[in-house]
Amino acid sequence: MSSSTGRLHHLESCGAVDGPGIRFLVFLQGCVMRCQYCHNRDSWDRQGGREVTVDEILTEARSYLPFMRASGGGITCTGGEALLQPAFVRDLFQAAKAEGMHTCLDTNGYVCHYDEVLDQLLVATDLVLLDLKHLDEGVHRELTGIPRRRPLAFARHLAAIGKPTWIRQVIVPGFTDSEASMHLLGEFIETMDNVERIELLPYHALGEYKWQELGERYPLSGVEPPSGETMQRLVAVASQYHPQVIAG
Repeated sequence: MSSSTGRLHHLESCGAVDGPGIRFLVFLQGCVMRCQYCHNRDSWDRQGGREVTVDEILTEARSYLPFMRASGGGITCTGGEALLQPAFVRDLFQAAKAEGMHTCLDTNGYVCHYDEVLDQLLVATDLVLLDLKHLDEGVHRELTGIPRRRPLAFARHLAAIGKPTWIRQVIVPGFTDSEASMHLLGEFIETMDNVERIELLPYHALGEYKWQELGERYPLSGVEPPSGETMQRLVAVASQYHPQVIAG
């Protein structure tokens, strides 16, 4: 049993959109990106949340094993940003795999250190969900507050090691809803043999209330989700570069 500890934002059972099958979702605390559409604004503070052990999480996850196995699901680490706590995710995934759970890492790709811990984490990861915010440097900085360099480097690393990956992008009106932005995404990933699918996720404002609870202005207040027509148009563009494109 592992006594490794991490900082947790919250847990969710029976997730159906963060990896295959029914998932047990582990939302970790802390993020360096400042996405204008963030739906977990309260997850940014790396000292927030609460401290938990690997054993605590697995104890709760075990009760959902029948649903995971029947659906081809498993456990997903997300956030915040899970890769800010790589040793904890590694220990959790190693323990989960020892119990027969499929492991999925949902990440924005902000990796600071390519070391043994990351290697071990990825060995214990069955699938990576990589959220590429935007491929244009200026738009990426405007949307997230940081450069695009680290996420793109991580995407290339996943391709180099052949790690099964789903590429995700949130379709945010005014930022990622143009055909030009979709061509940039497609051109970047079209030679990556490890990419199994592209998921285009329509923007929503369901997390706006969390900004308000913190006394902050939600940057995209009043922005409406993209239309179905827009989503299908972008799917058509992305499909020029990959055979499996899903509109979430």
